[in-house]
Amino acid sequence: MKNILITGGAGFIGSHVVRLMVNKYPHYNILNLDALTYAGNLENLTDIEHKPNYQFEKIDITDAKMVSRLFATHKFDGVIHLAAESHVDRSISNPLEFINTNILGTVNLLNAARMEWNGNMEGKRFYHISTDEVYGSLGETGLFTETTSYDPRSPYSASKASSDHLVRAYFHTYGLPVVISNCSNNYGPNQFPEKLIPLSINNIKNNKPIPIYGKGENIRDWLFVEDHASAIDLIFHNGRNGETYNIGGNNEWKNIDLIHLLCKIMDEELGRPAGTSAQLITFVKDRAGHDQRYAIDSSKLMNELGWKPSLQFEEGLRKTVKWYLQNQQWLNNILSGQYEQYYNEQYGTR
Repeated sequence: MKNILITGGAGFIGSHVVRLMVNKYPHYNILNLDALTYAGNLENLTDIEHKPNYQFEKIDITDAKMVSRLFATHKFDGVIHLAAESHVDRSISNPLEFINTNILGTVNLLNAARMEWNGNMEGKRFYHISTDEVYGSLGETGLFTETTSYDPRSPYSASKASSDHLVRAYFHTYGLPVVISNCSNNYGPNQFPEKLIPLSINNIKNNKPIPIYGKGENIRDWLFVEDHASAIDLIFHNGRNGETYNIGGNNEWKNIDLIHLLCKIMDEELGRPAGTSAQLITFVKDRAGHDQRYAIDSSKLMNELGWKPSLQFEEGLRKTVKWYLQNQQWLNNILSGQYEQYYNEQYGTR
């Protein structure tokens, strides 16, 4: 048996990682740690919550004492660290929250792992999941590689860059067995509806304006969330200590082109005349410090570990649209705040 801690496992990406690990490795004990802030939703995991190798703890990683106590109790063999504040707009409004969670919270986990594994690092692993935004912004050409210099432009990306540096420092200073990955934009089921794709799906369905920053010329590399989870699985088990792996979809889209494709799919799925949804597109004032282009070179991950994305973008986007249209109650619970009651109903008396 291995005891694995997954932080942020009730969030968008984290829930897909938890599901994969619980189902694929029944001989692992998976403990999902999540503070259940606005983006943490235990309804993402109702299909596996009663599995014998799954356990949930509501803990904030900024609470150093609780984190240390958890490590002492469960004797973790590995950590997959996804817990983070992740929305750029929120970081612009409240940078301190991002510094506390993304930097101090990561250090609390590093310290707990170092103390618990002191003198016995064999078979242990601390895996820190980061973002491509730490690299800054690209021009019209070029790709982010694992050796690209850091150049964060928002409080969010600066906080993630800081946590990346600290993880590497614990590897070099203390010999902590770490790996890091930096991933491009994820999309898919269970994403909190403040992000571009689920926000747009919901607005189109309800005939509301689709807000697009600036002229929609910003370019992002998009990856289906289940493909990210499969990459995390590979890196956790087979990556080399001290190494960084970039995860990307090789799938660049201008925001405006992505939204036009989404509108086309939504018209087809909702049985509306072609072009109906596109009339909802509304351009709004651009985000402060908005990075122009992100694009990831995943060749290291592909060559070393044999990973590659499984879905073409239009296929993945259609799959995502179908999920949101078929799971309206999940979305309603978020929009109404009902999802926050699920924890109290399931765990409140424990």
